[in-house]
Amino acid sequence: MPRSDRVKLKEKIKRRAKAMDINMLGIAPVERWEQEPHQSPDFWPQNIWPWSRNVIVMGMQIFPSMIETTPSVVYSELYNTTNRLLDHAAYRIANFLNEEGYRAHFFPRDCYGDISALVKRPEAAFSQVLAGLYAGLGTVGMNHTLLTKKYGSRIRLVSVITDADLPADKMLKEDICLGCKICVKACPMQVFSPVKGQIIARMDKHKCALCHQRLKQEFHYPCGRCIAACPVGEDKGRYGKEAISKKGILHCRDFGAADAGQVIA
Repeated sequence: MPRSDRVKLKEKIKRRAKAMDINMLGIAPVERWEQEPHQSPDFWPQNIWPWSRNVIVMGMQIFPSMIETTPSVVYSELYNTTNRLLDHAAYRIANFLNEEGYRAHFFPRDCYGDISALVKRPEAAFSQVLAGLYAGLGTVGMNHTLLTKKYGSRIRLVSVITDADLPADKMLKEDICLGCKICVKACPMQVFSPVKGQIIARMDKHKCALCHQRLKQEFHYPCGRCIAACPVGEDKGRYGKEAISKKGILHCRDFGAADAGQVIA
């Protein structure tokens, strides 16, 4: 395909994504999973779908003024809303590509039946975080999330796998994570163990999943405290020192969950 046609197709995809309120979009050639391996080859898209050529990664922001109430039903509703919107957008982009004659499908942002499955095996069949890294949207932070310049780690991701020939986006060369360890201190389960000389901390994913299982039972899943605490991102500057007051956080936590009326400090 001539480069001009590849660029036109990418622009069509970006316009459609923007019309669906997608905040970020990047293209990752599947070769990047092999060139900079962070997982076993079993998780590489080209080994799961041999016809795949590119992964289109889309992101939608999480509002600081809502996630900073976590754990709360307020954040739970935001989390569920962005997930639905991302899946709908990804389906529509994949559908568009299929109608244009390409092979394409989307991989849902979470893709597990219940938290209990993550307690038994705390990993995903396809990493949206690594897809975002390879698509140039950001870099992986100490808390194992994708950090972006605009939204910090307050971004939800979904991917479309396709054989369409599309211009790739450049990966970021410098880490966005400050290494400040604020996310480590914010974790109520202390699942992160910083490693000297590297940005990404060791993480007890089983312990993290157990925490989420409890929150799910209390109706204010997920946690996200390490994401809310991250100081990186232009979105933080928009709100100043307080996206929501301390009293407001307690107020929002005190309604709608199984422990309503028992404020969680």
